[in-house]
Amino acid sequence: MMVARSGLSACLICIYILFHLMGWTDSNTMAVRLGRTVTATFTVRHDTLTRKDAALQNLPDGTKRPMPPVVPAPPYRHAAPSGPWPWMDFEVDSTTSTTTIEPSWRGYPQSQFGNWTPDQVRRSKMLEKCLVNKTSTIYWMDVHDDGSFACPVMGGNGHITVVGTEDEDAFWEILQGQRPPNIRVRSIFVDDLTSPVLRMLGASYNIEPFFFTSSINWIPSRYQEAPTHKQGDHITITLPFVRTLRNNSRTSQLVPTYSTSLPQSSDTDTHINTQAPFLMNDGDMLFIDLLAIHMVRGVETSTIISYHPESTWCRTSAKRLHFLMRLVGESVYWQKIFDKSKDPTFLFLAILWYALYAWDESFELLYKHLSELELQVLKANDIELTRKLHILQAHLLHYQSLLHNFEVSVKFIANTQNPAMESSTFDHQRTESKELMETESGNLLSEIDRLAKRREMLSNRLKNVMDLAFASVNIDDSKQTRKLTEATVRDSAAMKQISYLTMVFLPASFLASVFGMNVTDFTTGGLQTLSRYVEVTVSLTLITVYIVVTLQSQSTFHDPDSPFIRRAVWPLIALWKIVCNLKTKEKTVKEMV
Repeated sequence: MMVARSGLSACLICIYILFHLMGWTDSNTMAVRLGRTVTATFTVRHDTLTRKDAALQNLPDGTKRPMPPVVPAPPYRHAAPSGPWPWMDFEVDSTTSTTTIEPSWRGYPQSQFGNWTPDQVRRSKMLEKCLVNKTSTIYWMDVHDDGSFACPVMGGNGHITVVGTEDEDAFWEILQGQRPPNIRVRSIFVDDLTSPVLRMLGASYNIEPFFFTSSINWIPSRYQEAPTHKQGDHITITLPFVRTLRNNSRTSQLVPTYSTSLPQSSDTDTHINTQAPFLMNDGDMLFIDLLAIHMVRGVETSTIISYHPESTWCRTSAKRLHFLMRLVGESVYWQKIFDKSKDPTFLFLAILWYALYAWDESFELLYKHLSELELQVLKANDIELTRKLHILQAHLLHYQSLLHNFEVSVKFIANTQNPAMESSTFDHQRTESKELMETESGNLLSEIDRLAKRREMLSNRLKNVMDLAFASVNIDDSKQTRKLTEATVRDSAAMKQISYLTMVFLPASFLASVFGMNVTDFTTGGLQTLSRYVEVTVSLTLITVYIVVTLQSQSTFHDPDSPFIRRAVWPLIALWKIVCNLKTKEKTVKEMV
């Protein structure tokens, strides 16, 4: 202990001297830069029962909010073995592989599935993405014939097996070993899958490579393979779903780097990526998680394999799901189900409830976030709010497709009956087990329908908020337009008055110019008197006013849209109105007297 403390003290002294040499003398600066240096070097994993695995991205400037990796867009055509050309490139001529296939587990997948050539395996990245892992961690759980749950001892670490390069043969022997006769279902939860462990699992349980490629590439899928009457089958479900990440669960952690080949989300992105995490105002976020489950159903015993390709950034880890499934065994409700039926599919169905819990919590946060946006729209008419609302609407539309995929997956489980249950071993409980499966599937589907209705309610409410935001912006625009119109009308009225004034002085100015001409016609005849000038000016002014008023379609001297003939006699009409008004006033005065 003293040696360890001395070594630690020496390391701290060396770091302190190094910081002084680099000019980091301030204690706060040293602490901040030390944190950045450590987080730029190590990846911290927090994997407890209350805090799941976490790995944060590198923050170059130390100010950006860390975000989970963006989930890639899934190539749906490679989701299930029903597609006859798995991961083929039609632009490239495919050639038959001449590589010698090793018959042992090291030859998987070609040893069991000959149509998977090395080129197709390379394109699917099934083995490539496993190369970053040095060891795999396996968590074991058994369901006994009496319905009880237990964690078997599978090695020196009990129910946890860590498989490295030197442990490959021992792990293969465990997979090939004979199970105790009282095990109904053996569950295998896998974290940090390595290439050898993938090959061993695939070869030992004859798993279609699509299970690994779909989970690694985040492709939603569901399919049944190798069904044999009265014996069993294989079923696979790869289910993306939405989960929450609370702000307080990240701020208490260090900020390490996370090396990944996936594109990273950014606040400066101009396009809307619904595969990226959705960040809310309070710092909470929604992100896409994954359940990848393969089940081998048989008469004597069955196997569930839960593969977790991305157990970082608080995505569901094998340890977390293993713990939650152990709690299922302590549930009185589910214990009664396992007592009544030996169908291992009920354990599969119980795992799917985990996705429903995550969905429900996500919609709770969305409801709160949408309420805050509504309040902001009511308080301030900001055009930027419409962009936030549009991004939220895009994510809600994407969540609609994910919820539909969830519903279809549950229906697939309900409709894909276990062929092993047709065996004579289960004659006494076959009918009751089928009815129980319909009931429990219906319960889960009812909850999914509730989630779908809630998503629809949020979408409709968001549409109302967007309409309100656009209406508020339009009202502001209308107010500005009205002010501009009023200013234009005022300017137009002033210009009209100036025009009228110019019209009155125009004949006088014209005649003054004519009489001012130095020609003999005006100097010898004696007509250049002021009275003559006034006579001609008044006459031309009256004629000009008459012509202008007559040509106007709207004027105070005649009714709007009057015909030309009526406008031409507007002086008579105006004189008649004046006379009528005078008579009315005289009559009113007499009545008052």
